[in-house]
Amino acid sequence: MSAVVISGTGLYQPPHTITNDELVASFNAYVDAWNAEHAADIEAGTRQPLTHSSSEFIEKASGIQQRYVMEKEGILDITRMYPRLQERPDDQLSLMAEIAVDAGRKAIAAAGKTPADIDAVICSASNMQRAYPAMAVEIQQALGAGGYGFDMNVACSAATFALDQAVNAVRGGSAKCVLVVNPEITSGHQEWKDRDCHFIFGDVATATIVERADTATSADQWEVLGTQLATQFSNNIRNNFGYLNRSEDSDPKARDKTFRQEGRKVFKEVVPMVAAHIERQLAGLGIAPTAVRRFWLHQANLAMNQLVIKKLTDGEPTADIAPLILNEFANTSSAGSIIAFHRHRADLTSGDVGVICSFGAGYSVGSVALRKR
Repeated sequence: MSAVVISGTGLYQPPHTITNDELVASFNAYVDAWNAEHAADIEAGTRQPLTHSSSEFIEKASGIQQRYVMEKEGILDITRMYPRLQERPDDQLSLMAEIAVDAGRKAIAAAGKTPADIDAVICSASNMQRAYPAMAVEIQQALGAGGYGFDMNVACSAATFALDQAVNAVRGGSAKCVLVVNPEITSGHQEWKDRDCHFIFGDVATATIVERADTATSADQWEVLGTQLATQFSNNIRNNFGYLNRSEDSDPKARDKTFRQEGRKVFKEVVPMVAAHIERQLAGLGIAPTAVRRFWLHQANLAMNQLVIKKLTDGEPTADIAPLILNEFANTSSAGSIIAFHRHRADLTSGDVGVICSFGAGYSVGSVALRKR
């Protein structure tokens, strides 16, 4: 049986940037307006005043300095504070498909392929723009790819879970060359009015080519040594937006219909889970964590990633061992670990081992062990 390789990646970067300073200025203006509107209740003690945010708080809490977004003005408008996107007719390419196609074309070119070489498309992301038709099938058509396509949703682990499915499809023979796309328009589920999380997310799309090694022609090939997935139910990260909201007569703009989390609980519970997950996978492959040249980790929080690396290696979590991209992109959900892999692999040499790992709501953890060919 032929080995399976990752032979190309692609990245779509949105046109707009919001710095921490811009975001804080908008958020604090909203806080001032809200506190003024509810001054009587605050004075009477029936409401608690909202508190200001700051760039220092954001960077200390997360390591984030800015984020890319599909639309900026609606987010910074204190009377709105979410993106202002235009609805598209059914005969026009949808927004999520558009950015996935852009990243997909770049990955196809990087792998030295054409769309005709693609015989499966997996669209895996934390949110889907619609229920059906599947985004993957729309992307498949827009690219001119063949075979089949389907959607997946495993929150921030969606990319690694999709890579596992792509690898299995190639190994099992149902596909020879799979395109995995992760279009993440996270600004749509972000709660921009909540101080504890208003800074977390950014928009992006990534793409990865998974194929048989004997068909790969790219000079940059990464053999898949193994994949490993794990889930454990938790309510500590949640988004309740869905198609049944209308039938429940619930407000689709209510606070619980957007992203929310118990950040301290997530940190405490997920870090050891991730470290143990990676260690277990590497042990099964006969590889010591200290022998791994690079970890491309989920980009949610700088301190989380540093602690994961410390637990694995007992060493200093340098940017060389675990590259950081969330300072520029913020948390891009499933796409974060793929951006890190896309941006920070060119300096590795033949034989070097690396691990792509993502983790998030579910809880879910997915990891892909690779060796540079």
